[in-house]
Amino acid sequence: MSDKPPPYQAGGYPPPAQPAYPQQPGYPPQQGYPPPQAGYPPPQGYAPPVGAHATHQTTTIIQQPTAVVVGSALYGESPVSMMCPYCNATIVTSVTYNPGTLTWLVCGGLILVGCWAGCCLIPFCIDGMQDAVHSCPNCRRQLGVYRRM
Repeated sequence: MSDKPPPYQAGGYPPPAQPAYPQQPGYPPQQGYPPPQAGYPPPQGYAPPVGAHATHQTTTIIQQPTAVVVGSALYGESPVSMMCPYCNATIVTSVTYNPGTLTWLVCGGLILVGCWAGCCLIPFCIDGMQDAVHSCPNCRRQLGVYRRM
């Protein structure tokens, strides 16, 4: 075995590989690309109609369905971007906060602890303890409710 490294060109790169196809007389040297193909043969059992052109264009229209999800899984405490199922407009829901079960339970718990001198009304001032009601800003219909409890 020889300890001599393989010969490299001036830039330190190995010499280019041999082309996959042999050089044909009358054509310029190839750059490593195969010759262009004339087209694919027609499938078995296919006979084009007489006088038909070899090429034609087909336009395909693909319509994707629009998903409208109406349920509590979609809604949270912040506004949601969606399509309104009533007016079919793309909207961002408007959110209002109404007292719900959690609000009343916390209020009752504060009364039991002894905070009945006005402090028990604090849960009614905090949006994070109230239910979020989502509605459409266009048609004003209620779309869903995010309940805290």
